[in-house]
Formats: sequence, C-alpha cells, structure tokens
Amino acid sequence: MTIPAPALPEQAPPSTAFRNATILTMDASRRVLHGADLLVVGDSIAAIGVGLEVPPGTFEIDAARGILMPGMIDTHRHMWQTAMRGYGADWTLTQYFVWYYLEHGKQFRPQDVYAGNLLSSLDAIDAGITTTVDWSHGLRTSEHAEAALAALEEAPGRSVLAYGNIFAGPWEWADSEEFKNFATARDRSSETLGFQMAFDVTGDPAFPERRAFEVARDLDLAVTTHAGVWGATNDDGIRLMYENGFMRDDTVYVHAATLSHDSYQRIAATGGSVSLSTESEQSCGQGYPPSWVLREHGIPVSLSVDTSVWFSSDLFAAMRATLGADRSIEHMKAHEVGDTVTHSHLRSEHVVDWATRGGADAVGASDRVGSLEVGKKADVVLVKNDASPSMFPLVNPYGHIALQANRAEVHTVLVNGRIAKYDNELVGTQIHAARKAVEDTVTHLQSVLGEEVWNAGMNPDIPATKILDNPYQYTDYRTSSTHVATEV
Repeated sequence: MTIPAPALPEQAPPSTAFRNATILTMDASRRVLHGADLLVVGDSIAAIGVGLEVPPGTFEIDAARGILMPGMIDTHRHMWQTAMRGYGADWTLTQYFVWYYLEHGKQFRPQDVYAGNLLSSLDAIDAGITTTVDWSHGLRTSEHAEAALAALEEAPGRSVLAYGNIFAGPWEWADSEEFKNFATARDRSSETLGFQMAFDVTGDPAFPERRAFEVARDLDLAVTTHAGVWGATNDDGIRLMYENGFMRDDTVYVHAATLSHDSYQRIAATGGSVSLSTESEQSCGQGYPPSWVLREHGIPVSLSVDTSVWFSSDLFAAMRATLGADRSIEHMKAHEVGDTVTHSHLRSEHVVDWATRGGADAVGASDRVGSLEVGKKADVVLVKNDASPSMFPLVNPYGHIALQANRAEVHTVLVNGRIAKYDNELVGTQIHAARKAVEDTVTHLQSVLGEEVWNAGMNPDIPATKILDNPYQYTDYRTSSTHVATEV
C-alpha cells in the first residue's frame, strides 16, 4: 500500500529535510550515502547525515526507496524551438537548417520565443534539470531577446541566456549598441540567471567572428559555439580561435564530433569543455558522438538536450544514449582488430557526473551547484515513485539513474531551496499559461505558413542552394572542407 505524501504547505517552508535517502553526493569522491538525511535551510544545504535534528517548522519528505541527487544541468538547449516539440522528428541536420536558417525561422515573433522558453523551462524542471543554458539563437531583435529573458525570469529554474542570432553575422549583432545595452543591463549578481554569447565560427580565413570574440572579452562573457559539426564547422574555426587567442577555459564547444586530434588537443590545452548532445549527434549527422575521443584527450564533458523539435527533453535519455554510443564504438573498434572489450571504460557514474558536476563546471557554477555538499545552493532532486515498478530493487543507484529512471520518477525538485516539483507534479499554475502561449504559437505558424507548407515542413525538400557548403545565410563564405571524410 502506498502512503500518500504529506501536503505541501501553502507558504514556502523555511527549511526542508529529506529523510532516509540513498544520496549521490557527486562530490569530488562521489560518495554514496545510504539511509541518510539532507537538510535545506533557506537557499542552501545545511547538513547531510543520518538522523539529523531539524529546526521547528521543517517540511520533511520521506525519501526512503528513492535516490537523492544534485539538480541536473543542461548546457545546450534551443529553448525557443520547444513550441514545435516533435515537429522535426524525422529531420536531418540539413532539413533543420533549411527550416530554421533558410526559410521559416524568421516567422517567430517575440511572443513565440517567450512561449518556447517558458514551456522548455517547466519541461526541464519536470525532468530534474535545475539549470539550463538557453542557446538562444533566434534573437533577431531586442524584443525577441527581452521575451526570451522574461520567460526565463518567470520560470522556477536556473538559466543561462546564451544570446545569439542566426539571421545576422555575429560580428554585426555583437557589435551593435542594441546588444551591448542589453548585455550590460543584466544583473551579473543574480543567483538564478547567467549570461553568455552564442555564435559559430565558419572557418572563413578573414575571421570576421573576431569582433564578436572581442566584444565577449570586453564584456567578460563566456562563448558557447557549435564546433565540429559536419557540413557547418570544422578544424579551421578551432584553429582561427586558437591562433587569435580566443580559446578560453570557459569556452563550451557543442557537439565537437568531426574534429581532428589537433583540435581536440587545442581544446584540452586551453581548458575548454564539450557539451555532448548524443541523441542529436546520432540522429542528425553532426558526426559520431565523440565521448570516446574526449576521454582520450581528457576534455571535460557536460550533457545537453539540443532541441525538443526533435529529441527527448531530459538528461535521462542523454545519459542513456551517451553510454550506448560510447560502448558501441568501443566494441566496434575492438572487433575490427579481433579483440574483445571485457570492461566498459565509460560507466554509469561517469555520465551521472557529466549531467551534474560536468554541467556546473561548464557554466562556471561548480562553487554553487552540481553536487550535494554543505554550504552549496540547494538544487536537489529526489528520484522516487513508490507506484512505479521501475524503482525497485534499488541495488546500483548510478545505474538506476542512468539506465532505469525517467522523468516520471522525479518526485521532488528544489531550486535554490524552493520546491518547484513535489509528489511527482510541478508546483504552481504556470503550465496553464505555457499551454495557452504555445497553442497560440502553433496557430500562428500554421496560419502564416499555410497548411501545405506546414505539413511539408516535417520532411522538407532541399532547395537549390549552397546550404550544403555553409548553412549560415549571413555570409557569402562557402567551403566544402566541412565535408572532408573523417574516420571514427
């Protein structure tokens, strides 16, 4: 018989205690605690141990038969596209470029960016993701940017707005007064909102992206960039960044699937990290998911969803896909030389680490989140569902998180000490506002495009264009070098 969880107090409790949990601390030693408690006071973790005494008025949650872990961190998600969830399920990367970059991306109004961001933020919390990097490359006007920001500020999770604009050269929008005013108006001391710049490097020898990097340097903003993407970006972009001194330890390289060892060495030497979107890399064609080569070079890794226009919007799927892809290529390479893999090099605890500590390192927040330690901010996820047969027996907590659990088992989510999901349901009524906003966006897109174009867009033809040599329509630079044959 399942015992109902106690009702959530109408007023936010001053402190919250989780009782009798299996705790994945994800600290430096990856301690696993059994039958332990965790106490949150205010916005921080106050104590971890067995049989903790708690202050009067503490809201206590029975975490027995559950796993307590840090909030997960998604380091690359195009949140504005969430209003079209599943629309591009059968796309290739080229079809994605055609729909968003070439033909229809400019049809998104500011309110459509808002709708996608709000839905995506709630979606992330529901799946135990407490920090999301909004790789927001649909910000073609200041109104679009303000709409994206408004949704992130209204939602209960932590966010990093990675400002981008695929409809103009980064050297243009980054150097504009409009962008600089927007960027300098942001409160850098915010506990729940960060800021980055998001743009790609085409490999043009003239290196026009230099000005965008200079602006990022002047404003002390990290850069996140799609690198090593078949048909779009390659080693030339990495080389130009390196030779001009723009590879920093806070730079995040997304995908990094079709790079040479020289490029991986440059990333490793300069301290950058890679955001893997394994479901995307497997399905779209950016290149084989490179976790195996990143391990060889000792490059830090985080995980990401990419876009819900295609893929699962949770990191449980990302962990699962990453384990499968890494192990698959390890077996394949061994078989090619008549060998057998007897021990997997990538283990479940590693991908759980990438989904938590790895993400915190990538966004420069490892001093605050990413692990359960006294003094850190209380971004806490309880994975528990007594009504689910997939939650028992609980014998290997890392393996359970990476390969058995899913969003339906996310019982409680705290962000900065505040309860955002409880008893397997989101707290509050924002889901209704998100549904209404997204329905309006879908109606708008169907209306402006027309039924025939809308339906054809789910599997669009490739028009007569040079998009195969460069999807970026803001530049005339074209090269077939992004299609050079690579070996996995």
